[in-house]
Amino acid sequence: MNSLTAQRGDINDDDLQVYSEADSSFASDAPDVPLLTHILSVLRRRKWLILGVVGAALLAGLIFTLLATPLYTAVSTIEIQRESTGIVDVAGARPKNEVADQEFYETQYGLLESRALAERVATNLRLYDDVKFFDSYKLPQRTTWFQGGRVNPRASRREDRIELAGAILLKNFKIKPARLSRLVTLSFTSPDPVLSRRVVDAWSGAFVELTLERRVGATAYVRTFLERQLAQLRNRIYASEQQLVSYARQEKIVNLPVAANADGQSGSSERALVVDDLATINQEYAQARGDRIKAQSRLGQAGGSVSESLTNGTISALRQRRAELAANYARMMVQFSPGYPAAQQIKTEMTQLDRSISAEEGRVGSTLNETYRASVERENSLKRQVDTLTQAYLNVQQRSIQYNLLQRDVDTNRQLYAGLLQRYKAISADGGVGTNNIAVVDSAELPVKPSSPRLLINLAIALIGGLGLGVISAFLVEQINQNISDAADIESLIGIPTLGAIPKVMGQDPREALADRKSSMSEAYLSLRTNLSFSTDHGIPRSILVTSTRPAEGKSTTSYALATVIARSGKRVVLIDSDMRSPSLNNMLNVTNEFGLSNYLAGDKDLTRIIHPLEAGNLFFIAAGPQPPSAAELLASDNVTQLIADLLLQFDHVIFDAPPVMGLADAPLLSSEVEGVVYVLEANATDRRMVRVAMNRLRSTRANVIGAVLTKFEPKRSQYGYGYDYGYGYGNASSKG
Repeated sequence: MNSLTAQRGDINDDDLQVYSEADSSFASDAPDVPLLTHILSVLRRRKWLILGVVGAALLAGLIFTLLATPLYTAVSTIEIQRESTGIVDVAGARPKNEVADQEFYETQYGLLESRALAERVATNLRLYDDVKFFDSYKLPQRTTWFQGGRVNPRASRREDRIELAGAILLKNFKIKPARLSRLVTLSFTSPDPVLSRRVVDAWSGAFVELTLERRVGATAYVRTFLERQLAQLRNRIYASEQQLVSYARQEKIVNLPVAANADGQSGSSERALVVDDLATINQEYAQARGDRIKAQSRLGQAGGSVSESLTNGTISALRQRRAELAANYARMMVQFSPGYPAAQQIKTEMTQLDRSISAEEGRVGSTLNETYRASVERENSLKRQVDTLTQAYLNVQQRSIQYNLLQRDVDTNRQLYAGLLQRYKAISADGGVGTNNIAVVDSAELPVKPSSPRLLINLAIALIGGLGLGVISAFLVEQINQNISDAADIESLIGIPTLGAIPKVMGQDPREALADRKSSMSEAYLSLRTNLSFSTDHGIPRSILVTSTRPAEGKSTTSYALATVIARSGKRVVLIDSDMRSPSLNNMLNVTNEFGLSNYLAGDKDLTRIIHPLEAGNLFFIAAGPQPPSAAELLASDNVTQLIADLLLQFDHVIFDAPPVMGLADAPLLSSEVEGVVYVLEANATDRRMVRVAMNRLRSTRANVIGAVLTKFEPKRSQYGYGYDYGYGYGNASSKG
């Protein structure tokens, strides 16, 4: 009793800590629901939140569109052709066309968006002195730079205004290269359509001028540069040829022309006789080394002649003859002794054959040794000749290294001089004058309609953003919400089966709904009675306690309804209002509360004074009675056990309408006295953490919790998108299958 009384009071963090281990075991049994079903269920239940967020986003998009300043965009198209920029036409000195083209066009795009070009456009259009231009962008400098619609020369410099105007143009200017083509679209956006067209046309014109200036300047610079390079190369060719001739005379090197090199250019090299001799001797040396290795392998690991003896025909014949004699000798020894003359003759012949085999094997081994020594001597001799010829070849190569270097210097200088001379002639011929590689394809037209803001696009963006934000908000609210919304959650959360789901009745008294046996509530409680009949081996428990987590969850209604449906089956049922702190059933049933449960528990054992028959012949009621000083002490007495025993002598079932579990010790005290406990949960209102703590309080008293009943259930707010339908076919013939 003391431990249960100590549980009184509100839930706190200590309670959650105590039962956290049990909570984790419940949370692990999540319902196996498809992800798509869960998502659709959340969207359906939070549809008004999503629609509200979408509506707010659309309203914000509409307000932004109406308040935004109209902007006009002018567009023109130019063509950028690939120009030849190679000065030195040497194979491998320039990248491949694909890479070069990409680099060239990326460079042109960078030039189009350069600060220098923007400032040139601002200068050509004299925007640095245009008051309207600066006013249209609401710049803070305008208040000091301009006075009375004119420039204040004391407040700013011309360079500062040009720089700011160029920055404004760059910020509102865009280029868009057409994929897989040489066309580039230029666009400029401003509040003034005329200004937009002027800027785009001036931009393309300034880019053409800038490109021509760069080409002419680059041509003059290249021509001067090539003249200096040609003079230097002439001197280098003369000096390198002189050095080559002097070195050839000093070292007595005479080279004869040979075939063209791999790069297609003829060259010279020295082909000495020592090269051929070295190749021939080296081939002989390789063959001799192979012969030596072969002879060494024939000797065996220890220099013997085991393998050679096995393949020698003479030795094989002698060994075969000896094997035959040994076989005859063995057969003879079976009948005769070793002294038998025929046996001695065979023995003598076998001894002679052994000596012949040994002599033949010795001869073979001697021959292999001689062959091996001869191959070793030949290999060593050839190796000495190879070393000698190699040294001679290296001397020849040493003499030719410097000569070849000097020859390559001469060839390189001649090639460079020829290439630069050809390029210099081509540049001198055209002088950098020709068709410009930049051409204006389409000039800008005066924009008639504003490019922004666009009402439909803004509303579409607002709609998409609102939907995304609404969906995110729905799932955030779903994560924050800890209430139980579906019967499928109950078993995974608190570990007990679901006995039934009672639909929510709108605008109707529960007693009236129960009186109508065709109503959905009546059918739901009938299903609850059926499920209870399978909870024990003898059917519905004889003593039942109905409780909940907190007040106003439908606990009293469930107690009355359960008693009613059981009484309709012909059983005698007594309903007891055991909430002596805040009784409610007496008001619902219009029964006086003058005498009741508290009187019996206090010592008045007259049951006839407290039992009230109701309108149904098999249903009786015991009120809570006057409020006692301590309800928990009364419920902890042995009178509760006596009361249940006395009532079960007169009635088939006893049903207690108990107070809530949280904050009170009444329900845990009563739960240990009854056969079964029915736990009531209000859909979309009962916090799952509170339920776990309450269930653990009941389990601590070893209460037999049969199952849970979900009250005030709304199928449309079900978490997994399915509900329960009662009263099928009543009063609706069209719905019958």
